Amino acid sequence: MSINHAQLRAFHAVAAEGGFTRAAAALHVTQPTLSAQVKELEATWGIRLFERVGRGVEITELGRALFALTARLASLEGEAEQLLASARGLLRGQLRVMADAPHHIIPLLKPFGTRYPAIRFSLTFGNTSATLAALHDRSCDVAVLPDLAPDPRLHQAVLRRDRLVLCVAADHRWARRRAVPLADLASERVVLREPGSTTRALFEAALAAAGVILGETIDIGSREAVREAVAAGLGVGVVLGSEFGHDRRLARVALGGVAIESTEYAACLRERLSVRTVEAFFALLPPR
Repeated sequence: MSINHAQLRAFHAVAAEGGFTRAAAALHVTQPTLSAQVKELEATWGIRLFERVGRGVEITELGRALFALTARLASLEGEAEQLLASARGLLRGQLRVMADAPHHIIPLLKPFGTRYPAIRFSLTFGNTSATLAALHDRSCDVAVLPDLAPDPRLHQAVLRRDRLVLCVAADHRWARRRAVPLADLASERVVLREPGSTTRALFEAALAAAGVILGETIDIGSREAVREAVAAGLGVGVVLGSEFGHDRRLARVALGGVAIESTEYAACLRERLSVRTVEAFFALLPPR
């Protein structure tokens, strides 16, 4: 039995977009056409790739395994497109970027878009664990994330170095202090990012090294939600200095007696550095 490539593309689009409507728009086909292709794929092999739940779908375990393979096919298809385009002296194609935060990557995309207007780029966000996983499974071409361990599979470039600071409400008793010792946090409710966040991992490592045990904590799944929780008086937050931004509801306070630092990297799979769009992205990075 041979595999129908159009049906695989239809499946991949639904899995990547999380539904038939968005997938049909992405492929520029009608939703009935897309649904028929996925149903034919399932019927041909006697399998279920999606479970229909209400008006949406959930991917099955087999579907997730197939998606890992179709992601590689989609990546190779993109590379083939760029190879053929470059043979005509053109730089076209798509660059898929995933980052742990917008403030590091968006300033880099502006000069890239100006220099290479024919390249389409997409930008998604996730915590460090999700971003690194997407890079390895080829769901993105370039990842921007902090504190990468050396890995021979990756090409890495340093973007900037940063330091953790405290984020407190403007009316908090620490708001006018220049610095607060790490040990003082033991008596405060602390708002933490979710497990998998590099900010949290760095902070917890510093606590352990200093022998500080926190009291009450709140886990929150995004840096924006941490800021809102702190502004509402729910606790003291810990953020990277470059993430602090400008918000009159909040005050920035240094951590006294300790320097908890993070390095932000741009990375790609080493084997994909020769892809023209990826190569062009790294060529525009400022030297460090």
